[in-house]
Amino acid sequence: MYVFYNPEGIGDVLIVPVKDEDRYHITHEQFGDIVRIASTKDKQVVGYNIFNASKYFTLEEKGKIKLTESLLEQMRVVFDQFNLDDPLDFDLTPKFVVGYVMSKEPHENADKLSVCQVDVGEESPLQIVCGAPNVDAGQKVVVAKIGAVMPSGLVIKPTELRGIASNGMICSQKELGLPNAPKEKGIYVLDDSYTVGEEFVF
Repeated sequence: MYVFYNPEGIGDVLIVPVKDEDRYHITHEQFGDIVRIASTKDKQVVGYNIFNASKYFTLEEKGKIKLTESLLEQMRVVFDQFNLDDPLDFDLTPKFVVGYVMSKEPHENADKLSVCQVDVGEESPLQIVCGAPNVDAGQKVVVAKIGAVMPSGLVIKPTELRGIASNGMICSQKELGLPNAPKEKGIYVLDDSYTVGEEFVF
């Protein structure tokens, strides 16, 4: 999970996105220097803006900042200060990880799709439907897990593709926004120096 801090462009505000939401269907509520942003549809919190952020946080980085347990604890202190008791139980586990394609089977309802079982470390293997022509068993790949936010802004969610459940995405270099990404379609196949389950940083 990432937060955003751009004092030159936006001001002294820490932006904490919680979930993707149509910006035309949100409501705001202020608690001191904290603005809670919620969906008008289901009242679920979609994010927070924390103003005068430099008063409350030690922010050595700017732009996109990974939310650490230390920064989250600082947020809890600020929330307590303004008597805001929202649970800050965010999932801080990495959302882009190295995976290993254990198996690849043809999709029963689509010629160009494959159903892959992908080892991503400690948790159970993920079933991911993939349309890349070069995906194959035995590869190490980059997996965007549920909850990952792609550079394009796309949020990875559980889905079904032609009736088959898919829980994540096997990524190409282009989808990851990597420089000099090849133009031809295909997933990013990693070399053996990568460890299955480790965070993929890009």
